[in-house]
Amino acid sequence: MTLAYACLLIAIFLPYFYTGYAKFAGPGFTNKDARPFLEALEGKRKRAYWAHLNQFESFAPFAIGVLLAHQRHAPQHLIDGLAAGFIVFRIAYFFFYLADKCSLRSLVWLGGFLCVLGLFVISF
Repeated sequence: MTLAYACLLIAIFLPYFYTGYAKFAGPGFTNKDARPFLEALEGKRKRAYWAHLNQFESFAPFAIGVLLAHQRHAPQHLIDGLAAGFIVFRIAYFFFYLADKCSLRSLVWLGGFLCVLGLFVISF
């Protein structure tokens, strides 16, 4: 398994860690009404839930970029570096979201986006 494929696996699980924080970092979670509970959260827990949603949004382009780069036989070290960069940026994104640092959050979001863009660029 390449590093990039390992990063794909990590990216699959990131949103579940984020929503886990939203659900269990404080009292009150019930699985009976999970969605209304998450929508009613405030503060860090609400931001963790939003990070969870954003991670799902970012996954598909990342996955397609990794798979396309592999299929097109792009240089493996570039694929691995961009995929690892994406993961680092996405984890930083979560922590900046929790800390309510919107400018830094947007900056690392851009870094992750540029990694995905890079995967497409090296595929051609």
